Amino acid sequence: MTKKWKLWIGGKWREPKDYETLTNPHTEEELAEIGQAEPADAVEAVVEAHRSFQKFRDYPAHARARILAKAATILEERSDECAKIIAKEGAKSIRNAREEMSRTVQTYRFSAEEAKRNYGERIPMDAAEGGENRFGYTRRTPLGVVTAITPFNFPFNLVAHKVGPAIAAGNSIVLKPAEQTPLSSLFLAEVFKEAGLPAGVLNVIPGKGDVLSEELTKHPYVKKVTFTGSVEVGHTIQQQAGFRKLTLELGSNSPFIIDEGVDIDKVIERSVQGAFSFNGQVCISIQRIYVHQSLYEEFLERFVTRTKQLVIGSPMDEKTNITAVISKKSLERLQNWLDEAVQEGANVECGGGVQGNVMEPTVLTNVNRDSKVFRNEIFGPMVCIFPFDTLDEAIDDANDSRYGLNSGVMTPSLERAFYAAERLETGGVIVNDIPTYRIDNMPYGGWKDSGVGREGVKYAMREMMEMKFISIKTGD
Repeated sequence: MTKKWKLWIGGKWREPKDYETLTNPHTEEELAEIGQAEPADAVEAVVEAHRSFQKFRDYPAHARARILAKAATILEERSDECAKIIAKEGAKSIRNAREEMSRTVQTYRFSAEEAKRNYGERIPMDAAEGGENRFGYTRRTPLGVVTAITPFNFPFNLVAHKVGPAIAAGNSIVLKPAEQTPLSSLFLAEVFKEAGLPAGVLNVIPGKGDVLSEELTKHPYVKKVTFTGSVEVGHTIQQQAGFRKLTLELGSNSPFIIDEGVDIDKVIERSVQGAFSFNGQVCISIQRIYVHQSLYEEFLERFVTRTKQLVIGSPMDEKTNITAVISKKSLERLQNWLDEAVQEGANVECGGGVQGNVMEPTVLTNVNRDSKVFRNEIFGPMVCIFPFDTLDEAIDDANDSRYGLNSGVMTPSLERAFYAAERLETGGVIVNDIPTYRIDNMPYGGWKDSGVGREGVKYAMREMMEMKFISIKTGD
């Protein structure tokens, strides 16, 4: 009999009106019965979060840091258990799941450290006439209730990037995890209870986004919404949220430029990893690779050879590289986009087939610039490779996108590295590595339709606080 998971509201498990069966995307076995929150549950969670915030806002920094550090330790001690949760509910390979847990622990530890670094600034008031005998300074204060809506692809670590900074800043949170991967967030509720987080500071309400969206964005107690997901949903949230603070980490179709003179031996493995890690279901997965004409034929041949060596198998098998995509709906979309690209002239260099719910890792060339696989976010195991003659040509093509999250450029020339870094229209430019590179304390966020605001623990904390200026007159 599968376990039933209730809603976590106000530090207690609350019985929902309805449950839905959660299945493993790879094996289709039943994993659990997940309670489905309704609008009234979302309101209750927000009210409980608001109530808990009244006390938690005054918790000293060292106390918040201690709770976060304890949670990190618990997750580290139970990381193998957590990795298996990821592998089962998200069909992520167990090796990738372990890597995610390592990063998750680090993200909460960064959060614990940043809780103690909430610095303000002294303003030199006497720099202006009339500022004599005045002392001015700034301080950052927590906002209140933060609602966090998270995706399926990193169910522990992308949650950590919202929950960790919120707690570090002294806020309370209502977390709505992805419909496909709620187990990790429900597990996290128990972790933070054990770590000593006061009841009501973290609330977890699985459910349908379109059912809960208005309560999570419009309730008067909600002061901040942080969302990772599609551009379309992001636009809806932006319209609903009004003047509330927002962080939206949306889509991408990351470009990777391989300049002339690059050592092919040093780039093939990383390129394949960047394109196909977790089946390409990564926001900064490589989607478009631009290779200098002098290297193109060799790169393509070796990239295809290495792609064909990727192992398709069970998420629980240590040798597996490629598993099922997250849903049948996603698989159907990928097949349709691939068929359209081929009809528009694209060549399939390898892959393209389907095994159960698995799409074979697919390499495309001669892709039409108007094809969905070029214009939109693929979010699957598919990559497009193009030759280029000049660096400006590659940069212009890379920038020809509605998205701008991360880009990457490999070049042996320092001058050309700086030139590309200045001209690529993305929130992050990764020089001499793939655009899929991310560590959890760096600023992370996009330009254009890739979103607004920044994550990365310190930067996320700032987005979850208000700055207050204080002036004190010290004499006549």
